[in-house]
Amino acid sequence: MAQASDSIRFILNDLEVALSEVAPAATLLDYLRLERRLTGTKEGCAEGDCGACTVLIGRLENDGRGGETLVYETVNACIRFVGSLNATHVVTVEHLAASDGTLHPVQQAMVDFHGSQCGFCTPGIVMSLYALWLTNDNPSRAAIEKALQGNLCRCTGYEPIVRAAEAAAKERPSAIFDPITRTRETVSARLKALQATETIVIGKDEDCLIVPADAAGLAMVLAEHPAATIVAGATDVGLWVTKQMRSINPAVFISGIAELQRIESSGAGLTIGAGVSYTSAFDALSLAYPSFDQLLDRIGGEQVRNMGTIGGNIANGSPIGDSPPPLIALGATVKLRSKGGTRSLPLEDFFIAYGKQDRKPGEFVESIFVPALPAGDRFAAYKVTKRRDEDISALLGAFCLSLEGGRVKSARIAFGGMAATPKRAKAVETALVGQPWTEDTVRAAQAAFETDFQPITDWRATSAYRMLAARNLLMRFFLESIGETTQLQRFEDVA
Repeated sequence: MAQASDSIRFILNDLEVALSEVAPAATLLDYLRLERRLTGTKEGCAEGDCGACTVLIGRLENDGRGGETLVYETVNACIRFVGSLNATHVVTVEHLAASDGTLHPVQQAMVDFHGSQCGFCTPGIVMSLYALWLTNDNPSRAAIEKALQGNLCRCTGYEPIVRAAEAAAKERPSAIFDPITRTRETVSARLKALQATETIVIGKDEDCLIVPADAAGLAMVLAEHPAATIVAGATDVGLWVTKQMRSINPAVFISGIAELQRIESSGAGLTIGAGVSYTSAFDALSLAYPSFDQLLDRIGGEQVRNMGTIGGNIANGSPIGDSPPPLIALGATVKLRSKGGTRSLPLEDFFIAYGKQDRKPGEFVESIFVPALPAGDRFAAYKVTKRRDEDISALLGAFCLSLEGGRVKSARIAFGGMAATPKRAKAVETALVGQPWTEDTVRAAQAAFETDFQPITDWRATSAYRMLAARNLLMRFFLESIGETTQLQRFEDVA
């Protein structure tokens, strides 16, 4: 295995860093606080929920025109591993104020509008609003609330924080002042020089972290370390470390592999690289499959969507993963790759049993292909949770339906949270196909859920609730398809 470097190199605020001694499970939060004494970044939940540890990560992204553009996104430092930082720009709250102590407009607005009381959550909120400030000079209230989805404040209440965001948006100082705006070109060039061209290895034997430069290098690494932990966004793996104290050695970090970040659109459909984040996939999925946007906006907070990947959500095989049910309903296939080559299979066949997927030693998820939605077909996905934002699904239903002459020509229905794996409701589909698309047909088909699923009771929902909600989601899909949406749209997370 070629090894061009034994160090992770990145920029921290305005300092270039090279680390040759990094534990595979070392988090960015611990590095900032313990090694750099940048204590503005706080530890709250240590699982990516509260946002107290929010920082910005800048990375070079393909601009679709053969070049690269520098993109800054919020992330949760508590579950972001240092091993994933190569060729990135880490920006903490300490970097925002001017050298003479003058506060950034976002910081000053938080002071002026009394957006802070105890102050513990404030740096994370400032960083989330700063990311919004960088990309939107006239944000709507909805955009501000979306930017704050991943930040929890128990003291102030969000009204003064929202007012602070609105006021900061109107204050646009010159590029000389803002630390990211004034250094964007310089940082882009520096990150370009830091990009790895061959695999980076830190540590020895199985006690190591590995950063492949490309997909071929990843295949080589996994052939040598078939039991390695593949880390993409770490929104799941991060909790293995912070909550379960599990070893992830050897850890293979793939967020910098350009081939896994591609989104390709054609008349046949969308091909999404396994490393594409929810945020990066948002526009393509929402355009091709209307109603996907409402689901994506409810996956975690902004920080989680910026880190979490479509491929990771599939590869970890969770029965309550949010992306597999709609992708299964759309007829998606998954492409697996290893040193020996590639193979593709229907996504629904990838999930074998709880915690078990059809992925051989040395294989990794390379991409997902989603067929184009035929004109006239109906598609919808519904997430049912205890709270609207930043919550794990109690169940998630996805529906794709084709009609011909007022009758159901074909139906693909998939659920998460109803079985040990994401699963199609084949008995329900059979009850629908060939029948007129009417309320009577839907009510008759609801009984078939008993054949398809035997859901469990856990702290998210009871078995009876899940069954009732699943049936109701089918009825909701029907009512929306015939235009009965006025009341339903007001309660998007109620089955």
